Amino acid sequence: MVNRSDWSCFQCLFILRWYCVAKKFYQEWHILKCSFNNGASISAAVRRIMRAIQVFEFGGPEVLKYSAEVVAPEITAPNQVLVGIASVGVNPVETYIRAGAREHPLPYIPGSDGAGKVLQVGEDVNGLQVGQRVFLCRGPDGGPSGTYASCTVAPASCVRPLPDRLTFQQGAGVGIPYFTAWHALMQRAAAGRGSRVLVHGASGAVGLAAVQIARHHGMLVMGTAGTEEGMKLVQEQGAEHVFNHRTPGYTQEILAASNGGVDVILEMLANVNLATDLTLLRFRGRVVVIGSRGSIQIDPRLTMGPETSIMGCALAAVTKEEWEELDLRIGEGLEAGWMTPIVDKTYPLEQAGRAHEDIINSAGARGNIVLEV
Repeated sequence: MVNRSDWSCFQCLFILRWYCVAKKFYQEWHILKCSFNNGASISAAVRRIMRAIQVFEFGGPEVLKYSAEVVAPEITAPNQVLVGIASVGVNPVETYIRAGAREHPLPYIPGSDGAGKVLQVGEDVNGLQVGQRVFLCRGPDGGPSGTYASCTVAPASCVRPLPDRLTFQQGAGVGIPYFTAWHALMQRAAAGRGSRVLVHGASGAVGLAAVQIARHHGMLVMGTAGTEEGMKLVQEQGAEHVFNHRTPGYTQEILAASNGGVDVILEMLANVNLATDLTLLRFRGRVVVIGSRGSIQIDPRLTMGPETSIMGCALAAVTKEEWEELDLRIGEGLEAGWMTPIVDKTYPLEQAGRAHEDIINSAGARGNIVLEV
């Protein structure tokens, strides 16, 4: 027989137990719900799972496997930030990694670019708050744990404030395109006011970012694209001369428009264009190779008389001091409004494979390709 005192004690313990359960439930849900996972269940949030794309083997787009039952990452260091992803930037480099062209451990979640809101911050993180709108890109301390997912953990140096004027889709298009364009044009090529700049493949995400940067800094901007729509977009973003690289003899048009050649070429497809690029450079001109999908034979003598240079470009090689400049200048451009990513197409996260096919095989790029989470 249970007396009244024992029963009251039992009731108190019962209530306390369920209070603790409810409190734990709320904390787990608040931190790991990943606000942008389009209807994942509350029970999924409590179990610390998320929606994501995973790669278990290298190959074609079909190896991008979608799952709604992926273990969500957690903060494990005081300088880390947990971010709920709303939109993901898709970049060509992710197709190369997926195909096995670059070393990468398996399995993994692709992606380094994205935008969303801060869900949790480590104890040593300053300047970022829960609920803040942010975009992600790799930084001096590495990159996110993978942005093709509804949550990601990243070093705080990878997480930057997203201005209110930009959508999450646009924020997802900042990272690799703008950081690469600035690094190539301003840090590697050391271009400045009055420089004659040719952006080969200017209608893509990096190309459009480069056009905006060059135009803002008073350079004579020329660009190439493969479609009429792409050419129109490049001109709208500030290029003074735009050429269709599918038209025979377009290089002669470039020489005429530039009065004999250009100072800087940003090259997105060096395995096709590099040999021709060397004939378009002025004295001590520079070709900065941003992208290449194979090999090409060139005549080194073309670089000797005019003392021209061929330079590589990769964010993985950026120094700490260069990262500081990149963060400062791109932050300024986004806030001032003259840097604005152009979103071409969006796909749901489940169709990441289609996005990979599109970014490589599209007849003509017109800005960023974005996954919606």
